[in-house]
Amino acid sequence: MKSRKTSSSSEDEPDSSLEARRDFLKQSSLLTALALTPSTLVVAAENRMDEKVAAYFEKVPLTMRLNGKPLNLSVEPRVTLLDLLREQLDMTGTKKGCDYGQCGACTVHINGHRVLSCLSLAIMQNGKDVTTIEGLANGETLHPMQAAFIKHDGFQCGYCTPGQIMSAVACIREGHADSEAEIREYMSGNICRCGAYNNIVEAIAEVRQGGQKV
Repeated sequence: MKSRKTSSSSEDEPDSSLEARRDFLKQSSLLTALALTPSTLVVAAENRMDEKVAAYFEKVPLTMRLNGKPLNLSVEPRVTLLDLLREQLDMTGTKKGCDYGQCGACTVHINGHRVLSCLSLAIMQNGKDVTTIEGLANGETLHPMQAAFIKHDGFQCGYCTPGQIMSAVACIREGHADSEAEIREYMSGNICRCGAYNNIVEAIAEVRQGGQKV
């Protein structure tokens, strides 16, 4: 009698347990089907993402003046001014140092003001005047700041020198070269690993005192 009761209890399994088993089997089958057969929805979403990525990297027109010469270019929206100058326009005088706006080696002039080209997107310069170290001299005649750097030995390895000179010219234009202390303060964004700071300050002070147009 007891054995019949036991058998009967095992046969009369609760409906909730059976439903749970059915749901588990359905979910397992669905997951297997998704794993073996690419979903058209997933593929469509991937295609839309590819289109967005392609649109992001699609080149856009850029018009600017570089060292006095007009240029009509096509650039990717993500390209920095520094990479445009060095990689596409062969203006390698502008140096890539830290690439994080910390060393000043990439300093150029935008509409006469000094700018860190590694932190500036190329497309932001549309319609603007860009001057690099290559455009500072007047033909074979050096710019007064370039001549002063040579006279005072304001460089050693020379890697930071283009950025130093571009920043030094802007420093005088901005009216921040009235004293040695002021020059050091407003040139502090340009790092010289060789330590030629004293000579750099002397070069800037001479140009400032000489009243030469920069």
